[in-house]
Amino acid sequence: MSGLGRGVAVLAVCLLAACGPTESTTVASEPANGTPANETPLGSRQPTKVPPPSPAARASEPVPAPELSVTAPPPAPAFTSTVSAITPELASRMSPSWHPGCPVDLADLRYVTVTHHGFSAGEVAQGELVVHADVADDVASVFRILFEAGYPVRSMRLVDDFGGSDDASMAADNTSAFNCRAITGGTEWSQHAYGRAIDLNPVENPYVLGRSVYPREGRPFADRASGPGVIQPGDAVVQAFETIGWSWGGAWASPVDYQHFSLTGG
Repeated sequence: MSGLGRGVAVLAVCLLAACGPTESTTVASEPANGTPANETPLGSRQPTKVPPPSPAARASEPVPAPELSVTAPPPAPAFTSTVSAITPELASRMSPSWHPGCPVDLADLRYVTVTHHGFSAGEVAQGELVVHADVADDVASVFRILFEAGYPVRSMRLVDDFGGSDDASMAADNTSAFNCRAITGGTEWSQHAYGRAIDLNPVENPYVLGRSVYPREGRPFADRASGPGVIQPGDAVVQAFETIGWSWGGAWASPVDYQHFSLTGG
């Protein structure tokens, strides 16, 4: 090789040594997808797991109180009453108990409705009576007192529903007032014929004359043992009627009419 050729070769070696990579330098190659070699691709990364809270931590967390469903009790039944004149429809219904010749005109009578307790627990009903106009409001006030006292009434319907028969009404333990009839065992007008008397729970409070008891369904109550509906001397029922000036047939010597209350005592 000539001297010129050796010079060119040396120059080439020097250029390569100055510009090329050295032994201590390493160039990292990138993958074809552009993700650095030392990073995990996003699609292959695992979700970070969070450890559950310790029992002590859970115990310190507030526990919500359970929701309670509270049902309000139904309202207590209230007493109501009405007083009204005898309508043509009611006059027709009353044909068994009233007729021309009775000692009181229909125009002088009043139809009264009152709320009363029954003999079954929680039983409440609206009863009906026909009384004289001049005692109608007083009668309604008495039954308000009896309702508030919790006194039970078995039935309270017009005697006309029993064909005007006092015996049938008593046997059904029906409380009634007006009935154009004579006194029991006599010919004079009863106070019922004027609408100024009431027979209350006649089975529990029978009419007693000697050994005779009316209605016969009332025989078990002739000894006057206390019980629901049984009227006793000086009790709330007697006192309620006394507030309007009515007296009790249970105080008579003979006969003793435990069911009977009237304005005149007869």
